[in-house]
Amino acid sequence: MSLAPGQVRDAIVGYLEALGADASIAEIYEAVVRQLGEVPSSSVRSYLNLNASEIFERTDIGRYRLRAGLHELYLKEPPQYLDFECALSTLVQADCFEWLARQEASSIQAVVTDPPYGLVEYSPKEQAKLRKRSGGVWRIPPSFDGHKRSPLPRFTVLTEQDRRELHSFFKRLAVQLVRVLVPGANVVVASNPLLCHVVSSAMTEGGLELRGSIVRLIMTMRGGDRPKNAHKEFPGVSVMPRSMWEPWVVLRKPLEGRVQDNLRKWKTGGFRRLSATQPFPDVIKSQRATSLERKMAPHPSLKPQAFLRQIIRGVLPLGQGTILDPFAGSGSSLAAANALSYKSIGLEQDKQYFEMASNAIPKLSSVAG
Repeated sequence: MSLAPGQVRDAIVGYLEALGADASIAEIYEAVVRQLGEVPSSSVRSYLNLNASEIFERTDIGRYRLRAGLHELYLKEPPQYLDFECALSTLVQADCFEWLARQEASSIQAVVTDPPYGLVEYSPKEQAKLRKRSGGVWRIPPSFDGHKRSPLPRFTVLTEQDRRELHSFFKRLAVQLVRVLVPGANVVVASNPLLCHVVSSAMTEGGLELRGSIVRLIMTMRGGDRPKNAHKEFPGVSVMPRSMWEPWVVLRKPLEGRVQDNLRKWKTGGFRRLSATQPFPDVIKSQRATSLERKMAPHPSLKPQAFLRQIIRGVLPLGQGTILDPFAGSGSSLAAANALSYKSIGLEQDKQYFEMASNAIPKLSSVAG
């Protein structure tokens, strides 16, 4: 493939600028390949070596970051974001990494998000298959009792390379969040039993503290299947246990001082109690989104307002601050924040989901709690 002059340079600089931290040569090369396609690894290595003093700083053996003072020089003109406002929420059509790179440090008090934690399932190719209901990574469950089931992503088909990219993705997200979050800010990330360990390890490597998880007790259609093409031969076997829960990984930006110091200065550092006698729990019973909610927001990963409002309420211990959802999808988290009179910002790159969320947020906000 023939590359225009400067493409490798711009890809390297753009990645390090968005990352806001150092990275290994291998990580930089993978980022360049994701953007440009296959390029000689020698071209990336040579550019880093030749410009180590002028553009980059070598932080360790085989690790580089953008040299201090070059952030503004290489930052492109701000894009014209499309946004939608409803009550105290703002939805922005934007790539989360690009948007985060432009925000002020210590400006967000919490994050609640249900990200594309398989990455593959939200690629343009797989989304096109989903919208045609032709499968691909998305499993289309059979109808049951006359009701159609929502599509589910097949995380068991992820390759080792997919998992490495997943780790890189969430580490990069954590690095960006650490910069824009205030000390003590909670980060709650929806995941699944097969991949939550990857998300947890990547985000702790990115600078966040792992604080456990919140268990959403929910019966799903994942697991419980008999061996494919051998269900009659092995009728008493389930390949995997039927999933009865969903893990939401809980992380925190490191505190500044003690918890009480952090609460006084930043209004963060813990979870809001249910009452004076009831602490915030790490197990929450939940149902699927109601038929009314699914009609308002037909998103494949829609979570119910009854559950989201408990999470949203809990992440701001004093009820003060702004909650960010970097992967807003249907806008359900913003709707939950509106229902609680919390400020929120949501980011959604996909145009169809942005339009869906713009229409759904006002409706979901008014759903009875």
